[in-house]
Amino acid sequence: MVRNSIIIGASLLASAHATTTSGSFTALSFNVAGLASILNSNDVNGTKTENAEEIGTYFAEYGYDIINMQEDFNYHAYIYETDNHTYRTATSGGAGIGSGLNTVSNYDWVDFTRTKWDTCSDASEYDCLTPKGFTFMRWNPSTGVYIDVYNLHADAGTEDGDETARNANLQQVADYIDTWSIGNAVLVMGDTNSRYTRSADTGIRVFKSQNDMADVWVELEEAGVYPTAGADAIVCDNPSTIETCETVDKALYRGSDIISLTATSFLYDGEEFLNTDSEYLGDVLSDHNPILMGFSWTMSSSLRQSEFSGGPHGTWFNDLESIPSSPAASVLTFAGGSRLDSVAIELTDGTTFSHGGTGGTSVSLTLGTDEYWIETELCTGKYNDETRNFYIKATTSAGNTLEAGTSTSDCSTFTADSGFAVVGFMGQDGDEMDQLALIYAPY
Repeated sequence: MVRNSIIIGASLLASAHATTTSGSFTALSFNVAGLASILNSNDVNGTKTENAEEIGTYFAEYGYDIINMQEDFNYHAYIYETDNHTYRTATSGGAGIGSGLNTVSNYDWVDFTRTKWDTCSDASEYDCLTPKGFTFMRWNPSTGVYIDVYNLHADAGTEDGDETARNANLQQVADYIDTWSIGNAVLVMGDTNSRYTRSADTGIRVFKSQNDMADVWVELEEAGVYPTAGADAIVCDNPSTIETCETVDKALYRGSDIISLTATSFLYDGEEFLNTDSEYLGDVLSDHNPILMGFSWTMSSSLRQSEFSGGPHGTWFNDLESIPSSPAASVLTFAGGSRLDSVAIELTDGTTFSHGGTGGTSVSLTLGTDEYWIETELCTGKYNDETRNFYIKATTSAGNTLEAGTSTSDCSTFTADSGFAVVGFMGQDGDEMDQLALIYAPY
């Protein structure tokens, strides 16, 4: 309990949200060994039902801010029965049906999706018998703070077919990040079934080389030096009392132009998840060491974002990486009819951002000197069973307005922080505006 006291304290501070520009959170990744006993005992004492109930009880007691679970298959309901996190993913099913990937959290998210691996192998295990893969969500621990959180369980085994499949799995996640997390802070946690010391496990290094992400364990426990491929494995006990050994359970992360993200602690947390039954007192509840991380975040002083409006449809876009220094809006252009078709903004240096389709009636507003877009009303509705943005109304510091589309009964107003104004967009689009958030910069 003592080893966790500092990290849990940080979590409580994060929950208080004393400021809107900085905070901290705790994150746990845990393979909970939830395959049916007849399929895999995991060499763990006690019944899997009772072990799952204990795991859920510990989740509730420690209150970690976000927990990614792998192998959460046949005993999922027992974990949820004793856990009390406010936000939870719904199970995708037991072994053979679901991926075993679930998340519980103290904070909400948007855009949750499940993706199955394109490649699997039964060379030494039975990975193709259940649709393993990864999940994705835009996690929202504070207003205007979004971190794209991935949960994964890669192919197991060390036969050639396993290595090929596992490397393909991790490449699939890296490519997904390059498409769906452009410009965003990212946290990947899960059972990678990879070791840096294993020379054939090349896929685990793609997150650093392709996605510019750091491994929390390498950064904090290995002084930033990655283990040499082909070296002897740095094996951990379970539970482990040291952090200088390597497990296949990993966490990788990066910040963004809006959110500076820093890993502050790393811990193999197995000693906090031990059996309390008198017959198996002190035994582990899973064959995996759970990994516990502390993170701090700080909002940029030069860029901010609003909450999202709309649904998780269309293609992701993000203007963040193309916004020039000292940006200021010059011309706003919207198009709409029965719904919102497109939005565009031209900056004073000529940079233009435009998103959506080509339909609708176009309207424009040229901003005067020292006039800024500071307030936005966005309304959503259903079209073809998908949530989209139906309406937008921009209000400037001079009281001028520009609107397009059709208002609905489901509207939200987004107001820039004092001294900030809209300079760009992020969201998802196609022929129309599916999802929209606003990017702010100081004026």
